[in-house]
Amino acid sequence: MAASMCDVFSFCMGVAGRARVSVEVRFVSSSKGKGLFATQLIRKGETIFVERPLVAAQFLWNALYRYRACDHCLRALEKAEENAQRLTGKPGQVLPHPELCPVRKDLHQNCPHCQVMYCSAECRLAAAEQYHRVLCPGPSQDDPLHPLNKLQEAWRSVHYPPETASIMLMARMVATVKQAKDKDRWIRLFSQFCNKTANEEEEIVHKLLGDKFKGQLELLRRLFTEALYEEALSQWFTPDGFRSLFALVGTNGQGIGTSSLSQWVHACDALELKPQDREQLDAFIDQLYKDIEAATGEFLNCEGSGLFVLQSCSVSPMQRPPSQKTTSFCMSPPWRILSQERKSVSATWTAVSGSAVATAATRSSGRTICLSVPAPNAWQKLMNPT
Repeated sequence: MAASMCDVFSFCMGVAGRARVSVEVRFVSSSKGKGLFATQLIRKGETIFVERPLVAAQFLWNALYRYRACDHCLRALEKAEENAQRLTGKPGQVLPHPELCPVRKDLHQNCPHCQVMYCSAECRLAAAEQYHRVLCPGPSQDDPLHPLNKLQEAWRSVHYPPETASIMLMARMVATVKQAKDKDRWIRLFSQFCNKTANEEEEIVHKLLGDKFKGQLELLRRLFTEALYEEALSQWFTPDGFRSLFALVGTNGQGIGTSSLSQWVHACDALELKPQDREQLDAFIDQLYKDIEAATGEFLNCEGSGLFVLQSCSVSPMQRPPSQKTTSFCMSPPWRILSQERKSVSATWTAVSGSAVATAATRSSGRTICLSVPAPNAWQKLMNPT
């Protein structure tokens, strides 16, 4: 049961209208998956579209360790200076150029029932309209016997940092269907993600949960069913269906990381300063990161994962004739495709709230999605997370 292209592009934003004109998604074959094809000439450097996730969730240990993020889009909620103070363990840490911090605390809002925090009224309303009415624990937010709290505690007991997935991503999938008026539409969207064989599913679950995964998976399934059972998704709550759902999230979930401190550093890099001032600022930032590494280690960001329809692993690379010139790209989620002309470029994974934006860069790092684009304008997008 495939989702329509209208459904697919409904999760594009920013230039979604332009995307509908410039490109279209086509199913190529069962072996190659989906491709994004241009319908007209695309200029170098042009943004084609930005995609937001169907669902996203912060990692549970990450949240427990006070990495404060918007509960819907994962945008960092701490000011850059507060972030630096917590990560260095120095309450008196002061950052120069505080005006470069993008966090707007005056816009933050919480759920009036459970007090979970959002970066804006827009995110609070979006969460409430999609899934939060089902998941909101109300005054039982801190009750260890609440079914959702029992589920989350069980997950933390079997999946330790560094985290790669969250049971709450699955919970938000179910809650989205439970809360939806058009349940079939959401089931179609979630059906876009690739499936694995039983042996492949067991291997993925094993990687996530460790050697005792069978017993742990059954415990999680029982608690998941107790908290969230939905008749329209009854197959997800059977032992085989729950394993498949677990493997789907493990295979298709894209990592999301946000940091107000990182955004502040990037803004500092863009300042036009005298050479001496630039040297002093760079030295300050270098020392700041050394202090953070000594106090906190490598865990710097608000971290979570999301499901992106056009970044799912059902999208596979297609082969091209050896004579065909290509252009390569790398992007980050929710991603923006930037067109280039006949040269290889790459982009770092830069998360901007739950939507990451890819920009052409001279360096490559992190996870990438690669595209092959036949020259000069028969654009054909080939995506494969590597």
